Formats: sequence, C-alpha cells, structure tokens
Amino acid sequence: MHDPYPHPPRPVAAETDDASVIAKSRDEPEWFAVIFDRYFTAIHRYAAARLGPAAADDVAAETFLIGFDRRARYDLTHARAKAWLYGIATNLIARHRRDELRHYRALGRAAGRDDVEGHAEQVTDRVSAELLRPRLARGLKALSQRDRDALMLVACADLSYAEAAFALGVPIGTVGSRVNRARAKLRRTLGHVAKEA
Repeated sequence: MHDPYPHPPRPVAAETDDASVIAKSRDEPEWFAVIFDRYFTAIHRYAAARLGPAAADDVAAETFLIGFDRRARYDLTHARAKAWLYGIATNLIARHRRDELRHYRALGRAAGRDDVEGHAEQVTDRVSAELLRPRLARGLKALSQRDRDALMLVACADLSYAEAAFALGVPIGTVGSRVNRARAKLRRTLGHVAKEA
C-alpha cells in the first residue's frame, strides 16, 4: 500500500560528528533528527532519574526543541553535542525543582514492598538496595541544586568533569568542588545505613 503522506528520509550520519551534523542542520533542518536519534534515550533517562518518568517525556522533548531552535548558535568547535544537550536538560529540570524534590521524597518513603524469591545474592542485593534507596533519595533531596546538578551530570549522565563544566557554564574546578561536596554529604548519609545493617 502506498503512503499517501510520504515523509522525507531521515539523514544517516553514522560516522559524522555532532558538530558537522548540527552545521548541516542549519541549512537542512532534517539533519537535526540525527542528534535526536543519538541522544534522546540518554536525555530521557537522565530526566527520569531526576524527575520521575511522568515529567521525563516533556523535559526530553523540550530539550530537543530548544536545541533545534538554538542550533545556529551551537559552538562547532565542540565535536560532541552531549554536554550541550545535558546543559539544556539540566536548566529545564531546574524549573521543575519542586517536582524533583517531591520525586526524591517519594523514593525516600518507598521502601520495597514486593517479596523477592530466588538466589541468596539476589535477596541480599535487593535488601541492600532497599535500605540504601530511601537514604540516597533523602540525601539527594538535601543537596543544594548546584551540587545535585553537578553530581547527577557526572554520576547519572556519565559526563566528564570538563563536559559537566561546559553543560553548566562553570569552570571545571567548580564542578570538582560541587561533586566532591555532594559525594561527601551522600557518604555521610549512606554511612548511617552501613552502621545500622
């Protein structure tokens, strides 16, 4: 059956770096679909970790809309757009600060309620995770927004300190300080769990 509404083919740029794709998208907007395909899942996962799955769809979609709108201003000296996109997503998440804190509060209250049957390691892992999850959520909630942003970009989005600095628009040393401070606070919070176990 013939499609009555033909769609233009999506560009394929497997070996082309992000900067080249974005440069092409300035004249041929359909090229931005390559950036979407490369990063949407990761940005969505990051937003879900910060805000929960309900808000992740909106934040991820808006991240790419903003990126598309700002593609003419993208600094083409950066071969990868990953940090740029995470920066946009982090700024959008900041607008949802109350939702993020509510998400962590809910995780903090939600100790696992399902029974796990199986191997001893699975049970041990599950018990350990269930003990840590509420404390981790409370610890993340207690961090300042700046410290939490830096930590989540490094730990959850797997950005390097340099990429996180670019995403946040701060010096790399500032990212290092924020991540170290956040980790120290979380270690103290999680240390109490180890003593209780």
